[in-house]
Amino acid sequence: MRAISKRLNCQIVIALMVILPVILAGCSSAGADLSRPTIPSPDPPSSTPLPDPTEPAPTQTVTRMDCGELIPETTRRQVRQNVDQGLNTGIVVGIVSPCGREVYAYGSKTLEGGEAVDQKTLFEIGSIGKPFTALLLAEMVERGELSFNDPIEEFLPGSLKVPVFNGQSIELIDLATHTSGLPVIPDNLAPADENNPYADYTIEQMYGALERSSLRRNPGEQYEYSNLGPGLLGHILSLVSGKSYEELVVGRITDELGMPDTRVNLTPEQQSRLATGYRDGEAIPLWDNPTLAGAGALRSTVHDMLTFLAANLGLQESRLFEAMQVTHLPRYGVNETMRVGLAWHIRDLDDLQIIEHHGATGGYWGFAGFMKDQQVGVVVLTNTFQDIDQIGLDLLQAASRSTTSQDTVPPTATPQSSSIP
Repeated sequence: MRAISKRLNCQIVIALMVILPVILAGCSSAGADLSRPTIPSPDPPSSTPLPDPTEPAPTQTVTRMDCGELIPETTRRQVRQNVDQGLNTGIVVGIVSPCGREVYAYGSKTLEGGEAVDQKTLFEIGSIGKPFTALLLAEMVERGELSFNDPIEEFLPGSLKVPVFNGQSIELIDLATHTSGLPVIPDNLAPADENNPYADYTIEQMYGALERSSLRRNPGEQYEYSNLGPGLLGHILSLVSGKSYEELVVGRITDELGMPDTRVNLTPEQQSRLATGYRDGEAIPLWDNPTLAGAGALRSTVHDMLTFLAANLGLQESRLFEAMQVTHLPRYGVNETMRVGLAWHIRDLDDLQIIEHHGATGGYWGFAGFMKDQQVGVVVLTNTFQDIDQIGLDLLQAASRSTTSQDTVPPTATPQSSSIP
């Protein structure tokens, strides 16, 4: 009976990890609505052609902030309540803006107490890794190594029977926008260790799941969240580059930005800073994901993730800036208040536009979101399978109320990295 219960728990966790971005798209600022919304058909792709990634990003309006305390007491109080009530073991919250950075951490790396979490504590970030995969795609398109509209069969073994619909192939961009029509989870995922469900999933199994997939509509027509799609995209980008997924992320993103703790495989020193993940009071091992790494295999810190958001906002100069802007462009509808770009989800919340992604694995939960007009980014990481998205959304809303004036700036006029201590 216990084995059956553990199996069901594992299936619930995996299912939650892939559908929660859609569920939470319907959340209001008052709290999380955990009912799954109806996903309407997006605008037809033909009526909204894909932006040319070689064209400059549109001019944006930047709203300046008062540079007082960046993380208000309301946020700090909510973090303390979550930990003190036993909902979360440890939580680290970070914010970045033209004013600089601020981090608030509360709780510990283990349930037994001891070492406190801080901005250099490592967590699994789960599906927050998908925007990294999307950025790799945009950057490789910018380099001319491939095209958004390349059919995926061009990069896979010729003997593989890749699904099509009415003669239309799945394109690389469909994998990044969750419009491929591929299932949320491969149909042959049968882990030997239910607490580490992707560890023994092989490339051959992924190919088998792809061949058995039956498309119900034209690729690129409708949003349907998938782990298989971005996982397959990461695999294809690895094949094109001749490098592993981790080597691609490190060589093209994290080394460029100065993010030494964003990795798949951790050094002994990094493992010493890793927070233990928990679900229902039980320690959960890290999720190893060698085959579907593009769907979420990264570990990171709040410090590194603030750097990533700073670069997306133009607060830190980087050669990746233009490719990042391409990933932010809305491409398909998710529901009445959310659209999807390349992996990033674009939420309309009151009069704000928030670009975000969250991630959940067996024992961890994370949120990363930013507002381009206000040039504010927020990261929240916890070592517990417990929703903390609302903490991040509330902090972004609070930051929006700290604005004072508006300036129109061209996309190339980005603040110097020295403004980010």
